[in-house]
Amino acid sequence: MTGCARSAKRLRTAGSRALAVAAMVLLAGCRLTVADPAGHASSADPVASAAHSGSASSSSSSHAGLVVIHDPGRVTHTLHGRCHYRDAGQLPDPRCTPGSIDPAVTQANIHRTICVSGYTSKVRPSESQTERFKYDIAYPAYGTPRTDRTELDHLVSLELGGSNDAANLWPENPATPNPKDKVENALHRAVCEGRVTLAAAQRAIAHDWLTAETALGLR
Repeated sequence: MTGCARSAKRLRTAGSRALAVAAMVLLAGCRLTVADPAGHASSADPVASAAHSGSASSSSSSHAGLVVIHDPGRVTHTLHGRCHYRDAGQLPDPRCTPGSIDPAVTQANIHRTICVSGYTSKVRPSESQTERFKYDIAYPAYGTPRTDRTELDHLVSLELGGSNDAANLWPENPATPNPKDKVENALHRAVCEGRVTLAAAQRAIAHDWLTAETALGLR
């Protein structure tokens, strides 16, 4: 059994110690998938950056929940197989893009992280990384012609503690202005004002950004 597998097993049985064990797993170089952001793990696999691996490295149950990975400033992992848009292109494929969160952002530290002006600029990858992922990985996976104009979107936005993992990135066909941006901003305000928990906002926007505000009672 690998170190990641041992740590994942401990995480599944850790109970109140789950968050501490999760931190240990991540420090060991593992990528977790959880049923929800509160920390119920369903899988773990070694971290392998798509920019360096150049090959598929699947997390078979990533569609079951949010991937957890700390990857500030860099795009990690890749997409596998063919991905299919939902709702006339407004939503990503939940198998390919279930959403991903950064464990460094917690409910306890939101006023030192995501609620601080300038936070996203510190964790956002360079344009060269995102453009390479968009055209070389996301477009082929989603069957999007290179001539199409899209926005490489973070499903769980950086301002809600989203990560830069492939599980959180998809080529969104945006209107102008992009209506998802308003939803992200509304959820961010609600989290920072204490009206919604961070975990609830992350779950809601990953599940369906079109219904997230209604689901959270924000309108």
